[in-house]
Parts: sequence; structure tokens; C-alpha cells
Amino acid sequence: MKSTLSLSTPAFFSRENAKLAMLMLAVLCVFLLLPNAAHAAEGTGGGLPYEGWLTNLRNSITGPFAFTVAVIGIVVAGAVLIFGGELNGFVRTLVFIILVMSLIVGVNNLMSGLFGRGAEIAQAVPATEVAQLVMRG
Repeated sequence: MKSTLSLSTPAFFSRENAKLAMLMLAVLCVFLLLPNAAHAAEGTGGGLPYEGWLTNLRNSITGPFAFTVAVIGIVVAGAVLIFGGELNGFVRTLVFIILVMSLIVGVNNLMSGLFGRGAEIAQAVPATEVAQLVMRG
């Protein structure tokens, strides 16, 4: 019987694959070392007439008051489901809707607090202005 194992270099370590790996490493280094590159940012929008009140609505839904109401809603809906006794289908459905909406609002606020909402890009200040501020203060 012939052996199928060979002692030669595997195909994975060929010259073509090494060249490709070096090229990919070079491209990765270029992207990592690019100055003043913002790879993630939150857009400001297009200035449509209804964006103002939509932004206010989003801030109201995701603010601290909404988070507090969501936590209260989760507790009350859970208590109604546990201690409510016999509920008809309509009331049970309403309790489930309140519970799901409270979970959505609460998790949105929790994730925004833990991981942030987007990139925060600070404005660059020339070194001469920094030096003037240091000399004044």
C-alpha cells in the first residue's frame, strides 16, 4: 500500500499565500495608521422639516425618565402576571404589550449607557492656541 502522506511543504505555506498574507498585513497597517480618520460617526441628518420633533421624540423615549418608567412597567407587568390570578385574554395581551415595550426601552437605554451611541469626534485645536491658553491661565 502506498502512503498518502508526504514530507514536502504543505500547500498552505506556499509562496503565493505568503505574498497574499504580506499584502493583507500591509493594507491593515495602512488603515490602522491613517491619521485623522473617523471610521465610525453618527450622522447629523439632512435638515428635513420633521427631523426636529423626531429628535425630541427620540430623546424623550431614550432619556432617564423613560428608563425609570420602563423599569416600573417591567415590575408592574411582572407582578400582574405572577399575582394577577385569572386574567382574560385581552388584559393578558395588554400586560404582555406593556412588558415588551418596557423591555425594549429599558434595554435600549442600558446598551446606550454601556457601549455609547456613536463616535465622538473632538475638534482639533492648533498648538499655538493651546500655548496661548496655557500662558494666560
